[in-house]
Amino acid sequence: MQITLKQIQSPIKVEMQAFEKHFRSSMESSVPLLNKIMHYIVKRKGKQMRPMFVFLSSKMFGETTESTYTAASLIELLHTATLVHDDVVDEAYKRRGFFSINALWKNKIAVLVGDYLLSRGLLLSVENNEFELLRIVSQSVKLMSEGELLQIEKARKLDIEEAVYFDIITKKTATLIASCCATGAESAKQPKEIVEQMRAFGETVGVCFQIKDDLFDYGSGDDIGKPAGIDIKEKKMTLPLIHALSKTSKKERKRVIRLVKTDKISNKQVQEVIDFVVQNGGITYATEKMYQYRDQALKILEKFPENEARNSLRDLVLFTTERKK
Repeated sequence: MQITLKQIQSPIKVEMQAFEKHFRSSMESSVPLLNKIMHYIVKRKGKQMRPMFVFLSSKMFGETTESTYTAASLIELLHTATLVHDDVVDEAYKRRGFFSINALWKNKIAVLVGDYLLSRGLLLSVENNEFELLRIVSQSVKLMSEGELLQIEKARKLDIEEAVYFDIITKKTATLIASCCATGAESAKQPKEIVEQMRAFGETVGVCFQIKDDLFDYGSGDDIGKPAGIDIKEKKMTLPLIHALSKTSKKERKRVIRLVKTDKISNKQVQEVIDFVVQNGGITYATEKMYQYRDQALKILEKFPENEARNSLRDLVLFTTERKK
């Protein structure tokens, strides 16, 4: 039986409840339109795995502090800002089943809302003299932007090799989870070498998280978190496809890349790409890679004293690789 997020949260149940209030207050504005949009953002929140990583990483080394709440709010503000901007860039009108900000209030307001969230995160850090937390998270935002631009650049030619893929997902996805764990340790006043170990732990988990997302694109039935073939339709080169292309003939590779490049690719053509990936070992390879990263993350975690928070972090790693959506 798979462990639930509710069980994982048990050592930080009080902190997660208190965080709701901290996060809401960090978004408040004197502008009615902004407050309306902020309320909508809070209402459609997801699993809140990132704040969980912050609080568990802090509590593993002792009690959480006001600094931990600042770190969790900072991460969530900047993460939300990037999601709002991403939806504008991707021309996406839904996220997690809810209409996106740009769908409801158009691009101009969505960009300004993203800017507002970014500025609130910066001010929250400065007002609380949390300059090291700000440095850690700002580095992540820089890397996320670089990763997104690198992916756009490479998507034009669909010539992404495995090393480039890992560079992209480390910057785009893993770096923010790395910041969660690093800021959690930093808020618990841990030395720099421990903060760095926790950053490396979070980065490794983040890579697992993205590979799992890649695998969802090839799922079927109730086990998928998004409709199969979304990444293929968006012409994204994910690990299963990259590996499958590396294991086939030059002629077949060109044929499949031509399929992926097709404008308005049909469901039948998407299925053809999925079948190609499955037949050429792409799913098996990506799954093995994900478990390798999972084991690396668990190995880092074993360096620290066992307690409830460490056990929950371990379970959160397992949840990341075994989740159904």
